[in-house]
Amino acid sequence: MKKTISINISGILFHIEEDGFATLKKYLDAINKHFSHYEDNQEIISDIENRIAEIFLSNLKNNKQVITAKDVENLIEKMGTIADFKALEEVEEKPVEKEEKAEPENDFYKYITPGENASKGYKKITRMEKSKILGGVCAGFANYFSIDPLWTRLIAILLLFSGNLKLGSFNWMPWNANFSFSIGLFALVAYIVLWIILPVSFDDPEDKNVKKLYRNPDDRTLGGVASGLAAYFGIEVLWARLIFIALIFAGGSGLVIYLILWIITPAAKSITERIQMKGGAITLDNIELTIKENMSPNLNKEESAAKKILMAPFRVLGMIINGIGSALGPLGVVLLTIIRVFFGLIIFIIGLAITITPITALAAYFNLIPFADLYYFERQQIPTDWLTEIVPVWLAIASSVAILIPGLVLIILAISVWVRRNILEARTGLITFGIWLLSIGICIFQIPKVASQFKVNATHTQVNELNLDNRVLVINASNSNLSSSFRQQVTLQINGKDVGNPELIQKFQARGRTKEDALKNAKSIPYTFTLQDSILTINRSIEMNTLEKFRVQELDLILEIPYDQVLVMDKSTLPIIRNTLTKNGYKIRDVNSKNHWVFNSDGLLCLTCRSEHKKSEADSISRAKFNEAYFMK
Repeated sequence: MKKTISINISGILFHIEEDGFATLKKYLDAINKHFSHYEDNQEIISDIENRIAEIFLSNLKNNKQVITAKDVENLIEKMGTIADFKALEEVEEKPVEKEEKAEPENDFYKYITPGENASKGYKKITRMEKSKILGGVCAGFANYFSIDPLWTRLIAILLLFSGNLKLGSFNWMPWNANFSFSIGLFALVAYIVLWIILPVSFDDPEDKNVKKLYRNPDDRTLGGVASGLAAYFGIEVLWARLIFIALIFAGGSGLVIYLILWIITPAAKSITERIQMKGGAITLDNIELTIKENMSPNLNKEESAAKKILMAPFRVLGMIINGIGSALGPLGVVLLTIIRVFFGLIIFIIGLAITITPITALAAYFNLIPFADLYYFERQQIPTDWLTEIVPVWLAIASSVAILIPGLVLIILAISVWVRRNILEARTGLITFGIWLLSIGICIFQIPKVASQFKVNATHTQVNELNLDNRVLVINASNSNLSSSFRQQVTLQINGKDVGNPELIQKFQARGRTKEDALKNAKSIPYTFTLQDSILTINRSIEMNTLEKFRVQELDLILEIPYDQVLVMDKSTLPIIRNTLTKNGYKIRDVNSKNHWVFNSDGLLCLTCRSEHKKSEADSISRAKFNEAYFMK
């Protein structure tokens, strides 16, 4: 028979053996003495007593009503002692060896309390009454799978607001039938059914082996959700925040998920909750370590030299702006806030634009975007097959990362400006900088290989003689295939010559790895023109989509006209005419379907232009020769 004492711990009444009470009292006195110099020591002691009460309650099962001395020893072993602290500055005293008592254990609890190795039977799904929000169904499933109830509640909310699931149409039936059902309605009905059929459990569902998710109030930008998730999964908080930002710009789901987690996730207010948030055991050592981290969160975190250099301009600018704001007083504070938000917005927009560009290009490279071609300059479309043929996979990834990282850094800087706190950890920044340097190195290694495919330029010349029989040559220009998605415009130069027939010279140009390769690429350029009677129709562009690969293919047309051969230039030729009009003193407005032209030894001459400026002897002879022609009347 042993004497018992009634004690009150955290508002709960316990019966404890006398020798166990003496040990517990010494233990609590030591804890009170050690934490008495900390600020808010009463809150710390209260958290420790709450933890002690939870451990004692877990021992009072299966008709057991008294806390034994052995239970107190197990408590001290689990929680740790003051002497166990690594940061303790006092010299630890050697513990007095206790003589083991030879008296046998109290056999009373041995027969009424099953041993630790006793079979627990099969596990049941129940509704947890003590941790319920609405019915306790989600808490019951969380207890069954040994996870945080928050995850089951989040899944239930997402299912509740899900859309319809289409099962398809059945056209073979006598009527048109389209079958679908609402996932949200199904989830609601299933929850109500489980609420009705599941039995109720009034046991304490708290399992200290289950890692719990909390919002971190000590490292938060908005609600501390991202910081809490980072602590839960053991990752850098930067990545959690970037994931939410990416989800926001990938359809807006990130904002919805963040708001839901903000609502349903509790904040880690107490010391024990902060320890649970980080997945640590609730011991005196962890409690003191958490207190010290809260008192000096930036302890032993030195900035790297690279970070100091990077942040130096921004800090100098901040000091100047703060000095101006202090001089202006309250008005300066308001102006500084407006400038800070506006400056952060500009940086954020620039960073976002830089970030989206490589992501879009990389998605197009791997055909992950819904359209087949990537839109580029001049409102044309470049086939993505060209990109994959020219750029190897590693270069595409490395160049995208090399552009993406500066964009992400600008976004992080913008957020830091808004929250007035650096959110980029030194280790994360160093890793990111290393990845960026690796990407730059890959680009430097791969770009010369890509450039070698455009090393040599070659020209393939083709001469086409035109038979006009002294008729007036009419030159038109058109696009033969308006549906072609990508076209390269040709150039047309008209020259005069003293003898021979009119000739259209085609100069096909392309690049390649060798001279033979470049010449082959030039010969593969598709191009056609037509001569019907005396009307020459020239295609204004070459259809690039028909080419197997891009090698800077171009086409220059040279039309050589013998002297005194009359020609008419239609307005449709203006976009492609080069080195013809202005070098002979004419302007664009002189070109139309009514004006007639000839070449002589002095160059191009307009026979029908009203304000003619050319008065040389050759020009006078040409005018006299065609003075009686029909187009001169």
